[in-house]
Amino acid sequence: MTSTALFKIAEEWFTQQGWTPHAFQKDAWTAFLNGRNGLLNAPTGSGKTYALWFPIVLQYIAQNPDYKTKHKKGLKAIWITPLRALSQEIRQSAERVTRDLGTPLTVGIRTGDTSTSERQKQRRSMPDLLITTPESLQLLLATKGYPDIFRSCFAIVVDEWHELLGTKRGVQMELGLSRLKSITKDLRIWGISATIGNLEEAREVLLGPDTDHWKNSILLRAELNKKITVRSIIPETMETFPWRGHLGLRLLESVIPIIEQSKTTLIFTNTRSQCEIWFQKILERHPELAGEIAMHHGSINKETRLWVEQAIRNESLKAVVCTSSLDLGVDFAPVETVVQIGGPKGVARFLQRAGRSGHRPGQESVIYFLPTHAIELVEASALQQAVKSKAVEDRIPYLNSYDVLVQYLTTLAVSDGFYPEEIYPEIQSTFCYQGMSREEWEWLLNYIALGSQSLQSYDEYKKVTVAEDGCFKVTNRGVAMRHRFQIGTIVGDANITVRYQKGGYIGTIEEHFISKLKRGDVFTFAGRNLEFIRIKEMQVLVRNSSKKTSKVPAWMGGRLTLSAQMSKILREELYTASRPTSEQSIEIQSLAPVFARQRAESTVPKPKEFLIETFKTRDGYHHVFYPFEGRFVHEALGSLLSYRISLLLPISFSLAFNDYGFELLSDKEVDMQQVLDNDLFTTDYLLEDLQKSLNSTEMARRKFRDIAVISGLVFTGYPEKGIKMKHLQSSSQLLFDVFKDYEPDNLLYLQAYRETFEHQLEEGRLRLALQRIAGQEIVWKACKKPTPFSFPIITDRLREKLSSEKLADRIRKMTAILNK
Repeated sequence: MTSTALFKIAEEWFTQQGWTPHAFQKDAWTAFLNGRNGLLNAPTGSGKTYALWFPIVLQYIAQNPDYKTKHKKGLKAIWITPLRALSQEIRQSAERVTRDLGTPLTVGIRTGDTSTSERQKQRRSMPDLLITTPESLQLLLATKGYPDIFRSCFAIVVDEWHELLGTKRGVQMELGLSRLKSITKDLRIWGISATIGNLEEAREVLLGPDTDHWKNSILLRAELNKKITVRSIIPETMETFPWRGHLGLRLLESVIPIIEQSKTTLIFTNTRSQCEIWFQKILERHPELAGEIAMHHGSINKETRLWVEQAIRNESLKAVVCTSSLDLGVDFAPVETVVQIGGPKGVARFLQRAGRSGHRPGQESVIYFLPTHAIELVEASALQQAVKSKAVEDRIPYLNSYDVLVQYLTTLAVSDGFYPEEIYPEIQSTFCYQGMSREEWEWLLNYIALGSQSLQSYDEYKKVTVAEDGCFKVTNRGVAMRHRFQIGTIVGDANITVRYQKGGYIGTIEEHFISKLKRGDVFTFAGRNLEFIRIKEMQVLVRNSSKKTSKVPAWMGGRLTLSAQMSKILREELYTASRPTSEQSIEIQSLAPVFARQRAESTVPKPKEFLIETFKTRDGYHHVFYPFEGRFVHEALGSLLSYRISLLLPISFSLAFNDYGFELLSDKEVDMQQVLDNDLFTTDYLLEDLQKSLNSTEMARRKFRDIAVISGLVFTGYPEKGIKMKHLQSSSQLLFDVFKDYEPDNLLYLQAYRETFEHQLEEGRLRLALQRIAGQEIVWKACKKPTPFSFPIITDRLREKLSSEKLADRIRKMTAILNK
């Protein structure tokens, strides 16, 4: 059948639905049917699913002219989704196409939620089109005789590639694709990605640099002119001394009319604890919304989350307070309005959330921005600029993730075994391992067969047997079973189940929060006040309580940092405060009282200036620096500077930081001029100084826990019988110390340090920040008292020590003194 005839089938289907295919959909059909690979860049809700399901079904029709009477069973295409929640929606789209075009193609799902009986049925006869996750694909590769499963597969689509890129799940995907390319002829590989800055690199990571798939590929962009309108909620009176979190709830009443005027509103918060607080406070002040408002975050049980998603679809809820758990793909009809509480810290995240409203091609997306403290209005203004200039962050891919490679090699050894000479070129063809040396490869092979040098006397680390013909294979059933249970790269913090004492599952909470509670303590979770009774077998037992409480669980993943892109735009927006009012945004204009007070006490930095403030309070001597680079960079930079200053004079500091700056507090004054004369911001010896300044060993030790789990060095336990995180932590720490003392060249041990610097401390970004500061004029202001810019940082330090009531009280007194 000719391409024209195939296109006619597709276009007729679109006409029957009352639709017209977009240009990017037709381009994807053409490229796919011409045997090309590619990356499709399209926003959520633009019809990207049909851009690739259609050519897959059309290709089948072209290959099987008598498809209506004869059907050859076997897997034809795989659709990878990073989110299990999306699989049903993708299945419905696929079934609609296969059914309406009159094909006998079957569609199946294989994820962690798939029942054992369904999996066994699939083992006997695979569906034609399979929807699965990166982890479930690896489990298929751990199946004996897996090449036969994939032999007839001609297409693989990786959805939401921007979510996988820059994560170890993305690395897992690279390895899976490298194997499938070898065992299936003419495999077409396609990725779908929302907007990221480095789309060309994203395509290269997906297809493998310099491979035939990459050479025969295309990058398609959906040129849909989506209008995004950002509306800031500006407080009527502006406090000159802002502090984090305080302003948010003060503006709660501004959100109520937005909720009332819309059919459905999504209220996005950055953290689960903020989500809990907002849900509680809205209901407290507006009990009439009970039953019309719900909450959605990743730690609430699955049934509740699914119920909420369904309620959004059928518009039976007025509002949902949520976190990024509703950012991604959970596919429902568009909501009318989106509210963002506090700075989202990244442009891509903000655009993703904005796109939830008017979630149809051609419709305007409206997003309200509610600042949680005054200076966040600069972020709001910066976001408007980012939306105009389409400035979006890059996703930085991982390199040499040896833990994922160890897991993958064990997976191949569990199924049919592998020959190193056959697998090595495949692995080297991936982006992640393109620079891996032959010595490192030999080390990894020795490691999986003999255990590491320092653990050779322990048989449990010798997982793979080498046969006489050189085949690496797992022969021990127990090793194989444990490995299958542990396939995956998502290592959560220690999550404990929360249940009512009399039964009934509520959700999961992190161990570090629960460890601070005593019997009888009341905390807020899943929109309820719960009294802590006790912990029993990794379960927190609770009962409902009528007591009020200020305790809300904080999740470790909750502290977002400004992205590099966002930091740059934020600085540029801040600099407009020195321009005439006519050249300023409404947000910058509204901050005039804050800027006026800042100028009276200190200065507002201009483009070529770097501001440092010093002043004394009853807490000691404050030295505040303003790079505007995000909290992670500030944590590293603060530690680095305190170490470098301590080389000049004997002094110790405590460190506080937020997204705008950091503070070094000491009990004696620092001669700032002497410090500046000593080239404090140099990039020379950066890595050595960082290692000495931070407790880099402690940070690497924490990072090593994840590496130990992914590489299978420690076993996380069987389902329903998880090993306590404390035990995991202690066994991984023990191994870390063994390598530190006896095997410092162990690749997994060295990886822990490398990931700490590259991914946690963002060493590359820190270096660029130092280079920028070195080129600026340093403006040091010796102030008499705290300034509006320094106030949020100082009050954040108090937050660690005081309860929220005492904190608010203390800040009121401080503000009163400063305003005199």
